[in-house]
Amino acid sequence: MRIYKGIDELGAFKNSVVTIGTFDGAHKGHQKILSRLNDHAKETQGESILFTFYPHPRMIVFPENHNLKLLQTIDEKIESLASFGLDNLIIYPFTKEFSRLTAFEFVRDILVEKLKVKTLVIGYDHQFGRNREGDLAFLKETAKIFDFDVEEISAEEVQEVNVSSTKIRQSLNNGNIERANEFLGRPFLCTGIVVEGRRLGRELGFPTLNIEVNNEHKILPKDGVYAVKVQIQDQHFKGMMNIGQNPTVQNNTEQEKKLEVHIFDFDKEVYGAEVKVFFQKFVRDEKTFSNLEELKSQLIQDEKSVRTYFNTVRI
Repeated sequence: MRIYKGIDELGAFKNSVVTIGTFDGAHKGHQKILSRLNDHAKETQGESILFTFYPHPRMIVFPENHNLKLLQTIDEKIESLASFGLDNLIIYPFTKEFSRLTAFEFVRDILVEKLKVKTLVIGYDHQFGRNREGDLAFLKETAKIFDFDVEEISAEEVQEVNVSSTKIRQSLNNGNIERANEFLGRPFLCTGIVVEGRRLGRELGFPTLNIEVNNEHKILPKDGVYAVKVQIQDQHFKGMMNIGQNPTVQNNTEQEKKLEVHIFDFDKEVYGAEVKVFFQKFVRDEKTFSNLEELKSQLIQDEKSVRTYFNTVRI
């Protein structure tokens, strides 16, 4: 997959088959669109192109009031999209100036002039351009002027998948990881860097990696304990993660949220390493314990539960 960050230095595309969208999560609904895009490109001996944006448009259009949490960082999005067989990914810098483009200007200046679009694959309810004035009816009329085809993915096809980024966010906020994973078509991923912690887990017999996620807009599942798979470089492990404020041991008044993962049968220092955590199952809510012995007893039970889970499922 060729990746372009803008449209100033694009390649010479052959029979461009294009779709447009934010594609946050690259979930099953998105995958249906990408599959159609790729199929059409093969049928016409052309190239598939996904035109997406960064930052997310709502962050620019409503900078003070977007309250948006994203399912993926930009790097996570690129990695997942690369797995779907796309020929080209264009990540366009979304700005206030760009948001003021009319739908006609977007079609003329970008789709036609820059991407040389031959076929546009679009969902039945997709809208774009200033004031979201570009809908399917507009595209079909404009396509006649510029001589390209518009292929609509019908409401029936989209609803057949019955998934949206909003539904996935709701599932994560409720701790329903298995439902979120079903919608995504793969485990929910969180990427971060290992940083130093208080080393209390080591004292309790449960050494943990403290994970720092350097993206304030990345959504995290609700606080609690989870069964997870962990990737460090090219090695894969199983373990359990706690997301929350460590109420039993946390003394700071801000009660900063922490991500700590205990990897089974692993006791190495990997400070500074990038870690990918794949969430598999919600185990329990975060609790406050009277003392560290109660906490340790609960961690022992959590480990038993998570090991049993991994021994009884195929993942």
